[in-house]
Amino acid sequence: MYTSFKIINHNDINKEFVDEISLSYEERFIRRKKLIANKGTEFLVNLEETVSVDESHFFELENGKLIKVISKKENLIEITGDNLKQIIWHIGNRHLPCQIEENRIVIQDDAVILDMILKLHGNVKKVFEKFNPDGGAYGMGRTHSHKH
Repeated sequence: MYTSFKIINHNDINKEFVDEISLSYEERFIRRKKLIANKGTEFLVNLEETVSVDESHFFELENGKLIKVISKKENLIEITGDNLKQIIWHIGNRHLPCQIEENRIVIQDDAVILDMILKLHGNVKKVFEKFNPDGGAYGMGRTHSHKH
């Protein structure tokens, strides 16, 4: 089995990638774990610290080959409405990961938060798609709920 000790953010020199791996938002927060890529490549991720891996990043294997990261589709809530700024404030106040787009917000499916959004008169729709939320402060890192 291969081991990956390193994440590459950009494949600038177009190194060969031998496989892809589809991971959910939660699965892309990783330090040490055995993974099986989409075509069956087994490898151990063994990083010095826990990192947030984004779509189109790569696990570099010890033999120099790459495994490309793909965001897995997951159950999400799409939020629209005239008061998106207010809703974004409440989502941020709860330190929830949030994908902010021009005319909608996308968050992980959560019954309690769904109820809050409805009380704030947001329009909601359940969707099944890739989740790539904005980073934490200054666009870096990952937001955490109060469960940490």
